[in-house]
Amino acid sequence: MKTHIATPKEINETHAFHLIDAEDVVLGRLASAVAFLLRGKHKPIFTPFLDTGDHVIIVNADKVRLTGQKLDKKMMRHHTLYPGGLREKTYRKAMEDKPELVIKKAVWGMLPKNRLGRKLLKKLRVYSGPNHPHQSAQPSPYEIK
Repeated sequence: MKTHIATPKEINETHAFHLIDAEDVVLGRLASAVAFLLRGKHKPIFTPFLDTGDHVIIVNADKVRLTGQKLDKKMMRHHTLYPGGLREKTYRKAMEDKPELVIKKAVWGMLPKNRLGRKLLKKLRVYSGPNHPHQSAQPSPYEIK
């Protein structure tokens, strides 16, 4: 079996923009679908070590859904790298403060933790309201099942 490695010309020809409405979509399912699009796994030219994915625009991030009691019991944690610098807050508080960050963190958890993953994450744009400044890119709507 011969392995296909995508050429730069093939990659540039297939880049597209997808618009996802996150209203009433479960966070994990949303993150999984977005990571799939960012990696380019939906394309026949997918190559694991190259950026063959598409750009993704997410609107209505403040209306994403968490199941069960995750809003009140699940904690979002980060460390300031100073002694005693562990900061944590519930997902309800995080959704009130920065709903974009909640989605970005969920998607980052499903991408590779290397240079490629950081490059892919830059192709994700998240907005808390229904408006976005990328109308000129003519994003195609993407429905999450």
